[in-house]
Amino acid sequence: MANSPQAKKRARQNEARFQINKARRSRIRTFLRKVEEAIASRDKDTASAALRAAQPELMRGVTKGVFHKNTAARKISRLSARVKALG
Repeated sequence: MANSPQAKKRARQNEARFQINKARRSRIRTFLRKVEEAIASRDKDTASAALRAAQPELMRGVTKGVFHKNTAARKISRLSARVKALG
């Protein structure tokens, strides 16, 4: 348990950041799920539109420190390859 004022403040900050990052991660996963569902339905137009919407969200997650840049690049690369294979 935090005893000093600095430790108490840090604990509050950590909890606040955790909630923000949790919401951001959830939002990104929603965008990725929409791409996955469009790929599963074999609809290339919807899938490519969903991928275009998901890319900036993933990259925003990178700049905010939620994902590593290589993780986001890998996810985008794999999804775009799967969308391209639909055609």
